[in-house]
Amino acid sequence: MSSAPPRRAVVIVASTRAADGTYEDRTGPTLVDALTTWGYAATGPIVVSDGDPVGLALATALRDGPEVVLTTGGTGVSPSDRTPEQTRPFLDRELPGIPELIRARGFAGGQPLAAISRGLAGVSGRTLVVNLPGSRGGVRDAIDVLGPILDHVVEQLAGGDHEAVG
Repeated sequence: MSSAPPRRAVVIVASTRAADGTYEDRTGPTLVDALTTWGYAATGPIVVSDGDPVGLALATALRDGPEVVLTTGGTGVSPSDRTPEQTRPFLDRELPGIPELIRARGFAGGQPLAAISRGLAGVSGRTLVVNLPGSRGGVRDAIDVLGPILDHVVEQLAGGDHEAVG
């Protein structure tokens, strides 16, 4: 009896300062750990500068057909925060409830700046793509949101039935 290969996930960190060595990223490893705990074979974190390098990293990741791609960083309002703009062209369908819930969780947890995160979530082929904030708190909020729904979304993208979650 052979078992199915593990589901695959890719973590991309959008941070010019982490990419150039100014500081060490702490969000990517947190996401890789969470994905591994959930049973995914996680690649990354792949650390790239903000802007066009994010789009190139997304294109490369999606070409390999993982079940999940998570980005962290580049979702704010500074001129270099361009992760949503780099992500949107890859999305066949958006899933606005996921980033809305991540923002709401942060806001409810005492982080009013969560409201200005512009992260997207959606489907590219059979891959779930979610933009997460670049803060450790935002990533923790995203983990809390994604944990209960991730497998269901992945199963649906693979053609699974609509069984109730939770």
